[in-house]
Amino acid sequence: MAERRTIQTDEKLPVLQAIPLALQHLMAMFGATVLVPLLTGLDPSLAIMTSGAGTILYLILTKGKIPSYLGSSFAFIGPIAAVAATKGIPAALGGLVVGGLLYVVVALLIKGFGTGWLNKVLPPALVGAVVIVIGLGLAGVAVGMATKGAGDVFAIENLVVALVTLGAAIAFSSYFKGFLSTIPVLLGIVVGYLVAALMGMVDFQPVLDAKWIGLPTLVFPEWDLGAILIIAPVALVVIIEHIGHLLVVNEIVGKDFTPMLPESLAGDGLATALSAMVGGSPSTTYAENIGVMAVTRVYATQIFWYAGAFAFVIGGFVPKLKFLIQSIPTPVMGGISLLLFGLIASSGLRMLVESGIDYSHSRNLILSSVVLVVGIGMETTGTTIPLGDYVLPGMATATFLGILLNLVLPKESPGLAIDSPDFAAELQEEAAAG
Repeated sequence: MAERRTIQTDEKLPVLQAIPLALQHLMAMFGATVLVPLLTGLDPSLAIMTSGAGTILYLILTKGKIPSYLGSSFAFIGPIAAVAATKGIPAALGGLVVGGLLYVVVALLIKGFGTGWLNKVLPPALVGAVVIVIGLGLAGVAVGMATKGAGDVFAIENLVVALVTLGAAIAFSSYFKGFLSTIPVLLGIVVGYLVAALMGMVDFQPVLDAKWIGLPTLVFPEWDLGAILIIAPVALVVIIEHIGHLLVVNEIVGKDFTPMLPESLAGDGLATALSAMVGGSPSTTYAENIGVMAVTRVYATQIFWYAGAFAFVIGGFVPKLKFLIQSIPTPVMGGISLLLFGLIASSGLRMLVESGIDYSHSRNLILSSVVLVVGIGMETTGTTIPLGDYVLPGMATATFLGILLNLVLPKESPGLAIDSPDFAAELQEEAAAG
């Protein structure tokens, strides 16, 4: 595998290198960011535009130190759709504004009490498992995108395109040197797109029909207490997701951004509130873009400034480019997602290994086991826990259970490693006694 140097967060790259790196992040986030408004009745163009504006706002509040991209949050889909169906889109937007401000309240509380409590509430055995859930919980989505066609039926042509895309990304990352090895996701998408086009899987008509220059159609919020009570509490779920993503970024970049958690949360929350003020989608830091960093080892926040600016301009003012990106077939993004989501899970596994966790202690085994099975099981099967008018997704449920177990389990609960002679002897004794 060709070696390449790591580009750290504060490094500056030449513009001609920064642009394709930024476009790579734009491509990675595009599909999911557009999907959320399509499922909720919001405007996809505004979602792209506000994801760019939100990312820039986030970078400003974190002083350009934390490399992250903010896209549309899936956690709000159910509540937004429910409110939009009964009270209308503006009422749902009002709930999102308040939800975004709830992030800021939590950020201020963390700022006041510090982040030291995180190490006690989120030990390595729990954090590593949560990070694995973030990656593998999306495995079903990636596989579905890569293999299923119309009617959710297996389509061999989709699998071919996905594997070509995946193979191209791996090849560019592993066998090429220099700048090409830093944009394997972008190049993989380009190769997959060309193959899909040759197979007749790309619809160019919307691109041809779209105008080069256009203006966004803004939608403004209305304030309805019922809508606020339904939507705003979901922010607590996304806050947990945000903390998990920040811990993944820590692991991948090799820096501890935890002391900046208040600024990071505030940036995410204000981005959500700003987006909802004009009709856009709620924001969250994106696992897809974290995966891109894991592949490329390019962590420069300069790239995210560029990506945010491109998204703002393309989503808000250049319809033809927006539809060109939107024309990328689903299996192409599925092939890339197989790589990106897997790398996030691998980061969690690396976190468990490098933290030196002693799994001869049953508390560590229990923490990791419960989080992994509940989180991955719920996420891959689409299971959620209804709580009134909103739902608790798998990752948040697993994290809550992990935190609870960490608080109630004995601090030292030694067990026996399954490969130890003592463990085998103990099993033999139990069998004889039984």
